[in-house]
Amino acid sequence: MIVDSSTRQKPTEVAVFGGGCFWCTEAVYSSLLGVLSVKSGYCGGSVSHPSYEDVCTGRTGHIEVVRIVFDPSIISYRTLVEIFFATHDPTTPGRQGNDVGPQYQSVIFWQLPEQREVATEVLNEVDGSYVYSDPVCTELIHGDTFWPAEAVHDQYFARHPGQGYCRVVIAPKMAKFRQKFADNLKD
Repeated sequence: MIVDSSTRQKPTEVAVFGGGCFWCTEAVYSSLLGVLSVKSGYCGGSVSHPSYEDVCTGRTGHIEVVRIVFDPSIISYRTLVEIFFATHDPTTPGRQGNDVGPQYQSVIFWQLPEQREVATEVLNEVDGSYVYSDPVCTELIHGDTFWPAEAVHDQYFARHPGQGYCRVVIAPKMAKFRQKFADNLKD
């Protein structure tokens, strides 16, 4: 049997990160080479099929996350984790800036044992580097059910760059990110 290699799909991996508001996190990862898709959603809670309104109460136990499908031959999981730690404050439990509540916890939902190892290494490097004056509080949790967020959240920053939160919070974060990780960007 002859297999046409042009029709074979490249192997992909999944990464799931919670770094505060998923609009910010999605904007960062959507712009990276090797990232095939990014979807906002929720992990870690006690309610099936939670809504944004449910999660915003802080009572469901869910955390706002992004689910990233990536090509590890183009971008490594380690690079994704390094970018995760460089683009949010991993020292503030249940908060990112003015976004306060358990749904904004810094967390990595590792999918494979190898991902847990890499995430632990990078977390320890960041914590040991004293880049932050407070200790890193990012949780490493085995992959949990991912519940997709409502479609209104998809590519929010790209679709609403003039919206207040996007202008004041996401745009400056993206400018800093683009400068620091220019070699990893799609455009």
